[in-house]
Amino acid sequence: MSATFLGMPAFPRNAARAVGDSQLRFNLRKATRTIRGRRAAMVGEVPGWEELRAAGRQIKDHTLRHLDRYLLQLEEAVTRAGGRVHWAADADEANRIVAGLVEATGETSVVKVKSMATQEIGLNEALAARGITAYETDLAELIVQLGDDLPSHILVPAIHRNRAEIREIFREKMAEWGRPAPEDLTDEPHALAEAARLHLRERFLSTKVAVSGANFMIAETGTLVVLESEGNGRMCLTLPETLISVVGIEKLLPTWQDLEVFLQLLPRSSTGERMNPYTSTWTGASEGQEFHLVLLDNGRTRVLADEVGRQALRCIRCSACLNVCPVYERVGGHAYGSVYPGPIGAILTPQLRGTGSGASAPPGGMPASATAVSRGRMPASATAELDASLPYASSLCGACYEVCPVAIDIPEVLVHLRAKAPHPRAERLAMRAAGWVLDRPVRLARVQRLSGRLRRFVPRRLPGPAAAWTDTRDIPDIPAESFRDWWDRTDGGTR
Repeated sequence: MSATFLGMPAFPRNAARAVGDSQLRFNLRKATRTIRGRRAAMVGEVPGWEELRAAGRQIKDHTLRHLDRYLLQLEEAVTRAGGRVHWAADADEANRIVAGLVEATGETSVVKVKSMATQEIGLNEALAARGITAYETDLAELIVQLGDDLPSHILVPAIHRNRAEIREIFREKMAEWGRPAPEDLTDEPHALAEAARLHLRERFLSTKVAVSGANFMIAETGTLVVLESEGNGRMCLTLPETLISVVGIEKLLPTWQDLEVFLQLLPRSSTGERMNPYTSTWTGASEGQEFHLVLLDNGRTRVLADEVGRQALRCIRCSACLNVCPVYERVGGHAYGSVYPGPIGAILTPQLRGTGSGASAPPGGMPASATAVSRGRMPASATAELDASLPYASSLCGACYEVCPVAIDIPEVLVHLRAKAPHPRAERLAMRAAGWVLDRPVRLARVQRLSGRLRRFVPRRLPGPAAAWTDTRDIPDIPAESFRDWWDRTDGGTR
C-alpha cells in the first residue's frame, strides 16, 4: 500500500475537508449507527455488564503495573514451546527484524492477518522497500490495499467506502494484484465477497510466510489469540511454513482465566455479537511451522510512565468509542492522520509518537513518526502540529467513556493532553489575565460593569485568531446590568 498517513495536515484542516464530503458522511452515519445499535442490543443482554467491564479494567491495570514481569514470563513460555521472541524498541527495529526473517526464508511475498501494529510501524512499505510484497487478506484491508487507500476505522477499515465504490476498485485493481475480478461482478455483498475469496485463495495456498498481529497474549502459557469474522486469519495462521507475529507489549494478559473476561467484552463491543465466528489460538511453533514473536514497544513504555495517559494502553481495539463519537461520525478516520482514529486515536497517537506534548522520544529508539521525520518524508513541525491538534478533536461529551469495555476515561486523558500541549503566547496571556480577574470578586465585579458599559462596541466577529470561534457561533449579548448588580439593587430579588 503506497499511501501513507505521514505528511497529512493537522486535524482541523482534515476535518474541514471531510465534512464537505456528503457521500463520506452518509457512509459513516449509516455504518456507525448500525454497529452501535447491534452493540447496544448485545450488551443489554448481560445483566452484569458493568461488573464485567470493571473486571476487564482491573485485569489490564494489574498487567500494566507488572508488565516487565509478565513479559519475561511470556518470553520463557514461547521459547519453551519452540518459538523465538524478538524485542523491538521502535518501528525501524521491528521492520528490520521482520524483513530479515522473511529474507531468511528466501521468499519475496507474505500474507497478512489484519494487524494495527504492523500498520502503525509501516511494515508493508518497509517490506516493499526490500523487494517483499505483503498481501492483505482481511476483506476490508484488501479493499484499502487495492484502492491505494488508508484505513479509516479500527474494526472496519473500509467503512468510508460503499458497495458501488468497492465494485469499481475490484474491477480496476484486482488484476494488478493477481486474479482479476469477474467481468459480470455486481455490487451485491455476496458477489463482492466471492470475488475476494477467489482472489485470495491462490495466495493462501502458494505463500509460505505469514505476518499476523494478536488481540491477546497469555503470559502463563505463551499463547497468542486472534479474533476474526472471516476465516482469513485461520488460513494465514495455519497454512504457511513460517509465522511472524508483531504484537504491542500492552496486549498481554496474565492467565487463561483472564482471557475469559475479554472474550465476552470484545465481540459485544466491536461487532455486536455474543461470540466472534473465529477464535484462533496458538502456542509456540506448530508441527512443521516456524514461529517468531516480535514484541513491539514503539513508545509504549513512555505512555506507561504517564499516570493519567497510561490508561490508553488498556485499549482492546474494539472501536466502540468510534461508533458513538459525534466527531468521528462526521469527519471519518482519515482526518486523524493515524492508523488509530477516533477518540482512542486522539489520546493514543500523540502519546505513542511523543510529539505535540513536549515529550521526547524514548531512549533506544524513535516512535514511527519521528523515524519518518529523520528520513525526510515529512517535516517535524507537521507531525507536531497534527499530534498537538488531536486532543482537541472532541466535544468532551463522554460517550466514548460510557461504551468503553475497559473503562478508559478518554475525556480525562484528552484534558490531560491538552494541558501538556504547547499553547500560543497570546492564549497563555489571555488565560493569565482571566485568572487574575477571577481570583478576586471585586475585580470580577469591575470587569462586569465595564463590559456592560462597552457592550455597544463588541463586534459580532472577533478579530485575529479569535475569529475562528465566531465563524460558527454568535457572541452572547452582554446585558446592560450584571446579575451581581441586579442582586444588590433588588436586595436579593425581593424588590
